[in-house]
Amino acid sequence: MANLDPEAVGARLRTVRTRRRMTLAEVSGDTGISVSTLSRLESGARRATLELLVSLARTYRVSLDELVDAPATGDPRVNLKATEYPHGSVIPLTNRVGGPRAFKMVLRPDGREPDPRSHEGYDWVYVLDGRLRLVLAEHDVVLGVGEVAEFDTRTPHWFGCADERPVELLSIMGPQGERMHVRARPRRAT
Repeated sequence: MANLDPEAVGARLRTVRTRRRMTLAEVSGDTGISVSTLSRLESGARRATLELLVSLARTYRVSLDELVDAPATGDPRVNLKATEYPHGSVIPLTNRVGGPRAFKMVLRPDGREPDPRSHEGYDWVYVLDGRLRLVLAEHDVVLGVGEVAEFDTRTPHWFGCADERPVELLSIMGPQGERMHVRARPRRAT
């Protein structure tokens, strides 16, 4: 919460004004706020109204938050937590329970032999970088950048690096029978 104590706001107003190398008379001429009101605001003898603060922020070319010393709102970037495994990492891209869930995976080469497993669900895999080896029942395929595989996860499957470089992929897993719906072009209006 911002510090709206009149003395604290007054000190911030004085600091911002002096940083801008402006006199009270210059600020008064620019804002239409009297010199005496500006002086009382800066000394903390008068509480600043939103109307006064907006005018001062415009003159000083700062945000309202800077005038009242509001705390930072936080980093707007999304910081996802990766789960590390011996052969790579998995970053959940969705938090929802039920329905399709998206993950980014980075797999490192580790010399593992394929060990196909199965489970309930449906998987859609898109290779972002590197080469992915996918073992799916009797099929053993290598997918490159931009290639996609879609399969029922009840089919025994395994994937890992196709060579000695890491591979990055997106995986969208859904409940049993829930497949991706991909359109190559928009539907025509009827």
